[in-house]
Amino acid sequence: MTATSLPPVTLVLGGARSGKSSYAEQLAESQGGDRVYLATATAGDAEMADRIARHRERRGARWRTVEAPLDLGGALAASASSHSVVLVDCLTLWLSNILFKELDVENECGKLVSMLPGLNGPVIFVSNEVGLGIVPDNALARRFRDDAGRLNQAVAAAAQSVVFVAAGLPLALKPAP
Repeated sequence: MTATSLPPVTLVLGGARSGKSSYAEQLAESQGGDRVYLATATAGDAEMADRIARHRERRGARWRTVEAPLDLGGALAASASSHSVVLVDCLTLWLSNILFKELDVENECGKLVSMLPGLNGPVIFVSNEVGLGIVPDNALARRFRDDAGRLNQAVAAAAQSVVFVAAGLPLALKPAP
């Protein structure tokens, strides 16, 4: 995509270490204006803190980072503008935070998706595709997989562009090639 072709909402899906975050960052960096990174991760342990630090270092000073582990809608509303591109990384970590706080997943996801048409600037969502593997062996993992699948479907339906990344290679799903 060129600097003038980024649609209002883009969803970038992929598995773990598929290259989806790097691809999404490249899309955002192809745009003029400010770059805002809405981070949904929390550093619950040393390994996650290291991942967060590496992501932040890779983006460098050219990005403004906003921590949004729960109030993603509020952070989007405050950050989206015609002078910036917003990258949300990632929806599945946000969903995990919602589940762990025992909030109403359907309500929170519905609020997020319903606000997308009213945003004032382009937004890129990164999300894990978790439904391609085996059926998880416990109820919480199955619920997460199901909720993530429903969230990805809802955001994909609202998005003008959906890209699946595997082995660092992007495959356009919407619009269809």
